[in-house]
Amino acid sequence: MNNLDRRDRQLLNLMQNEFPLTTQPYLDIARQLDISEEEVLNRIQAMKQNGIIRRTGAILDSKKMGFYSTLCACRVQEEQIDKVAAIINAQKGVTHNYVRDHYYNIWFTLTAPSHDEAMKIIRDMQQAAPIKVLTMPAIKTYKIKVSLDMGDKDED
Repeated sequence: MNNLDRRDRQLLNLMQNEFPLTTQPYLDIARQLDISEEEVLNRIQAMKQNGIIRRTGAILDSKKMGFYSTLCACRVQEEQIDKVAAIINAQKGVTHNYVRDHYYNIWFTLTAPSHDEAMKIIRDMQQAAPIKVLTMPAIKTYKIKVSLDMGDKDED
């Protein structure tokens, strides 16, 4: 198990549930935890290096913001995965790109200002790769947020 102390767990809880929407969010978190902003940043960096934190970012409801989003999948020959992933990742609306052990072995999400723009991006990808992209826009959202309560007790 990773050695998360009480302060790390408190920091993770704040980052998941109460991240300040201010010009200096890490300073605000530091004040809540009664530590320095530098310590907050060092702890976050250490957790990233240890694989505890993968990324820090907002979860936005693209549909409510007027955007179009779709889950995509494609089948890529094993020796072409890195090349195709680079082409897919070059698109600024692509997130969550990952390889799966499945017939469709590369999956990603694409968010664009409109359906037409998303289809243009997909056509460009298909031409550049060349691949066939299967699109699966969400019909209903079942889950948008996962928050893992880290507790605050020392386990030492």
